[in-house]
Amino acid sequence: EIKKFITSYLNMKQKLLKVLKSSYTVVTIIVIISVWIAISYLGVSAGKELFFPSDSNTGGVAGNAQENTDCNVSGVNLHGDVVTYNSPESYNEQGKLAVDQTSADDVYWLVKDANTNDKIKAIVVEIDSSGGSPVAGMEIMSAFKNSAKPVIAFVRNRALSAAYLAATGAQTIFASSMSDIGSIGITMSYLENVEKNKKAGLKFIDLSSGPYKESGNSSRPITSGEKQMFMRDINLMYENFVQMVAQNRNLDINKVRKIADGSSVLADAALKNGLIDKIGGIY
Repeated sequence: EIKKFITSYLNMKQKLLKVLKSSYTVVTIIVIISVWIAISYLGVSAGKELFFPSDSNTGGVAGNAQENTDCNVSGVNLHGDVVTYNSPESYNEQGKLAVDQTSADDVYWLVKDANTNDKIKAIVVEIDSSGGSPVAGMEIMSAFKNSAKPVIAFVRNRALSAAYLAATGAQTIFASSMSDIGSIGITMSYLENVEKNKKAGLKFIDLSSGPYKESGNSSRPITSGEKQMFMRDINLMYENFVQMVAQNRNLDINKVRKIADGSSVLADAALKNGLIDKIGGIY
């Protein structure tokens, strides 16, 4: 009986070992498959984000369109306020641009990249902006003007002030028949708060090193000397603006000066005055 028991025990042990070995193999295979699926998923997700990013850190600013490797045209967006650079305050917690603006820095690098890419044959600029910094407008204009590859601009709602100055750097400007064009001029106007501060019981204390150091401070009245100083600079910037438009658009400077009263015009009038080349749009 003992011999039978031992024999039975050994047989059961062998069967149990076989079952355990089979189970171990199955578990091992399941683990390998699970790990492979996870790695594959992460690899595909990373590759998708690398080659087809879901969103750009530049937000709605220049060049945020995803590039098609088969496309030989580079796209640049000039939207919102025209600024020289994007300050840290312009970005949200995710590092994405949180304001509607375009920086000259971004446009410059996009144009430079397009010029160094042999596949790119032209640069198309979509403009929808009321302007901003005259310096930024001039920098973007220069980037377009000095591009080794043709730059074609098309205006959607508006290309005004600094945004129009930027557009004049393009070889060709299209605009919709309803587009607002121009507004050639300079402004430095601001709201004075002197009377408001008085009613609030606030008093301005001037502690500056010179008579013009506080110029433009809305908490104090502007002096005649300060106003003359501002108008001097405004007139100089205005004249530069007029000269650049005349040169870039191949127009008589007196003709440009005549229409450069700060007003904007629709595309038909802009075409007649030589501010744009053709009426047309994106569709």
